[in-house]
Amino acid sequence: MPQVRNPILPGFNPDPSILRVGDDYYIATSTFEWYPGVQIHHSKDLANWELVTRPLTRKSQLDMRGDPDSCGIWAPCLTHDGEKFWLVYTDVKRKDGSFKDTHNYIVSAPAIEGPWSDPVYTNSSGFDPSLFHDPDTGKKWFVNMLWDHRRRPLLFAGIALQEWDPVSGKLVGPRKNIYQGTELALVEGPHLYKRNGWYYLLTAEGGTGYDHAVTFARSRDIWGPYETHPDKHILSSKDHPHAALQRAGHGDIVDTPDGKTYLVHLTGRPTTQRRRCVLGRETAIQECFWKDDWLFVKGGPVPSLHVELPAARDEDRYWETKKYSFDAGEGLHKDFQWLRTPESERIFNLDNNKLNLIGRESIGSWFEQALVARRQEHFSYDAETVIDFSPTDEREFAGLTAYYCRYNFFYLIVSAHSDGQRELLIMASEASWPVGNLVLPLSNPDSVVIPNEGKVRLKVTVRGKELQFWYALEGEQELKKIGPVFDASIVSDECGGHQAHGSFTGAFVGVAASDLNGTGRVASFEGFVYTPVKHGSDRYEV
Repeated sequence: MPQVRNPILPGFNPDPSILRVGDDYYIATSTFEWYPGVQIHHSKDLANWELVTRPLTRKSQLDMRGDPDSCGIWAPCLTHDGEKFWLVYTDVKRKDGSFKDTHNYIVSAPAIEGPWSDPVYTNSSGFDPSLFHDPDTGKKWFVNMLWDHRRRPLLFAGIALQEWDPVSGKLVGPRKNIYQGTELALVEGPHLYKRNGWYYLLTAEGGTGYDHAVTFARSRDIWGPYETHPDKHILSSKDHPHAALQRAGHGDIVDTPDGKTYLVHLTGRPTTQRRRCVLGRETAIQECFWKDDWLFVKGGPVPSLHVELPAARDEDRYWETKKYSFDAGEGLHKDFQWLRTPESERIFNLDNNKLNLIGRESIGSWFEQALVARRQEHFSYDAETVIDFSPTDEREFAGLTAYYCRYNFFYLIVSAHSDGQRELLIMASEASWPVGNLVLPLSNPDSVVIPNEGKVRLKVTVRGKELQFWYALEGEQELKKIGPVFDASIVSDECGGHQAHGSFTGAFVGVAASDLNGTGRVASFEGFVYTPVKHGSDRYEV
């Protein structure tokens, strides 16, 4: 079989939940504060994946206005019971400190494309919920980790099990803490399976950083007790700091029609001596085998960079340039997302082949900001657009951004001086927690004064750890550099403005607009081009 290089879903695609229905494979991944909620990719061969839907598209299903960075949708679980698809997810409203407000919901659909139902609320006792359909009893079981704000220093209390009744839409019967994990601690991300009379419990441990791991346990009874795997952790990079795939954990397993078993898991590929994961947490895959009714990762527990899969991957497609037009008839391309709000009409519209952003709150807002972007999927890339924008003062600004969260971003903007004269500025975050101070590498009198009329071409180039902005005025062919060379690794999990294990997304590149005067001034963008670039060590090129 062909060898395929990990990850199979590059860029921000963490917490994978995998499912096979017939000959079709699906992976659901977390989207956190990015809207619409949950990414579901489809494949026929485990090697080539295509984004087919984001099911949480309505206000009745998801409204994340006010959700802090790296909150929102955590660890969805996608299953099928032979009749329809089920999706379980958490909308996290608070995560920092002792308390977590984690509301868990279930939606369902007759087909993967939908229509997806309105959500049924289940509980808020913890996060990372999953739904297990017992093939022998027909019962449905709801599994999630438990959060205990009294426990010090670790607040993870174990894995809870309770029956869920799909008719009443409620949890019924007793709830039991069935597994408290190993000494690695921070047990979360549970999935239940049944095979050869055994109930298997797969969990994540060690936090989502460099001590992350996949832990496996089994029991003859669904209520336990669960015996931990003889190796404890069937996958982890925690003891191998030089492995190409780091932060390996939070997984799910799937069987192929010919009886092979594969584990999908999140991973990170750090760059620079500071071990920063610009592409966030990605999805990788490992081949497994069974021995004495225990699951083992082939070549494990260290994750393999290359794995044998039923088909080769289309590398040309991965490296192709993406040229996006903003055709109202086709709608916003599926590669793009925005932040938090279900009322997208308040922040953007498509008209006359333009993306019109309606200036709202600042780029660091947790409520309503006009920012539309796509994932960074390559360590080096070019991205550009053309902006038509007529600001009246310094409180109106719009442009091109390389963005992670409110604490770390780079932003080339068209704005205006207090006298109305247009200018180009660069905004950048210091990535300092908990303040997230804003710095202005270019500011008066060092800003670039531009004519008050005319479109402006904006471009960002990233070559590994170096980020550079460029611009050209209307009628000019040659781009000019603007501002210094920035450290591109700032736009990473490790600089996300939170404590350890606290930043969970990945880098985006896109366009944004703010009107702090509150008048909703519109910035129009004509097209967007994303070009992957092969640069530097092959270790960091998929």
